[in-house]
Amino acid sequence: MFAQDKLDLILRRHDEIGEKLSAGPDAATFVALSRELAGLDEVVAKIKTYRAAQAEIAGLAEMLADPALDPDMREFAEGELNVAESSLEAAELELKLALLPKDAADEKGVILEVRAGTGGDEAALFAGDLFRAYQKYAVAKGWSVEVLSASEGALGGYKEIVAEIIGRGVYARLKFESGVHRVQRVPATETQGRIHTSAATVAVLPQAEEVDVAIDDKDLQIETMRSGGAGGQHVNKTESAIRITHIPSGIVVMMQEERSQHRNKAKALDVLRSRLYDAERHRLDSARAADRKAQVGSGDRSERIRTYNFPQGRVTDHRINLTLYKLDKVMEGEALDEIFDALTTDHQAKLLAQSEE
Repeated sequence: MFAQDKLDLILRRHDEIGEKLSAGPDAATFVALSRELAGLDEVVAKIKTYRAAQAEIAGLAEMLADPALDPDMREFAEGELNVAESSLEAAELELKLALLPKDAADEKGVILEVRAGTGGDEAALFAGDLFRAYQKYAVAKGWSVEVLSASEGALGGYKEIVAEIIGRGVYARLKFESGVHRVQRVPATETQGRIHTSAATVAVLPQAEEVDVAIDDKDLQIETMRSGGAGGQHVNKTESAIRITHIPSGIVVMMQEERSQHRNKAKALDVLRSRLYDAERHRLDSARAADRKAQVGSGDRSERIRTYNFPQGRVTDHRINLTLYKLDKVMEGEALDEIFDALTTDHQAKLLAQSEE
C-alpha cells in the first residue's frame, strides 16, 4: 500500500506545474518545469490507474454487500471483482516501479569506451566486433554515434576505441554494459581449429555537462603534439593532437582524431568531464553501499559480466544467469534489447526489495 498523502502531493505538483507553464514563464523556467512535468507524467498516469482500480473494487464490494442483489448480478459482480483485484495488483506493481528513485543520468548520452583485453590480436578483433554491435544498436534506435578516438589492432579491430553516443535515454539502456566481456571462438589465424579465449573491457560513462562537473583550469596540464598514424603531410606539419592531464585525479585523456587543435581540446574535455562525473557517481554508490552486504547497480568493472561462445552460438550474462542462443543477432545489435530488458528488470527487483526492507 502507498501513503495516500504522498500520492496526493505528486498529483498537486503535477497540476501546479501545468498552471505555471500556462502562465508563460521565462525560457529557463519553462525548460526546467517542462522537464519536471515530463518526469511526473508517467507516475501520475500510474497513480490514476491504481486509484481507478481501487474505486472499481470499492464499488463492486458495495454492490455485493447488498443482500437483495439478484443472484445473476451477484455472480457477475464476483467475476468482475476477481478481474479488478488482479488489475489492482498489476497497477500497484507498476506504480511501485514508477516511484522508484530515478538515476539522474538515465536520460543522458554516453561516452562508450571499448578496449582489447587479454588475447592479443584476437582481443582487438573482438573489441571491434563488440563496438560495431553497439553502433548498429544505436543507429537502429535513432541515436547519433561519433568516434572520438581509435587505435586499430594489427589485424583489424581496435586496441581501444572511444565514441560519443547521443540520444534520449542512452545511458539507461547501456549502463549495465560496463565490465569484462569474454569471447570463446576459433580465430581466423588459427590453423588447427582450436578455440581461443580472449576478452574486451567496456566502460559506459554518462555524458557530463559543464553544470555536472566543474573543472578548474589550474588543475589541468595541457600538452600539444603532432598526431600519429595515417594522415599524410598534414600530420607531420600540425601539432593538432591534445593530451590533457587532470592533476588531482591523475586522469589522462588524449585526442587526435580532428585536424583542429581546438576541436580536439573540446572533445578531450568532454571525455575528461564524463570520466570525472562517473568516478564521483561510483564513489557515492560505494559510500551508500558500504553498510550493505551487496552493492546494487554499482557495477564492478573488474568482473567478467558476459561470455560470447561462438562455437555454440551462445551468449551468457553471468550476473543474471541469462543465456541466449542467438549470438549472431546479438552481434548485429538486434537481440541486445533482450539482454538490456532482463538486466533492467533485475535491477528494478533489487531496488524494490531495498525499498521494502
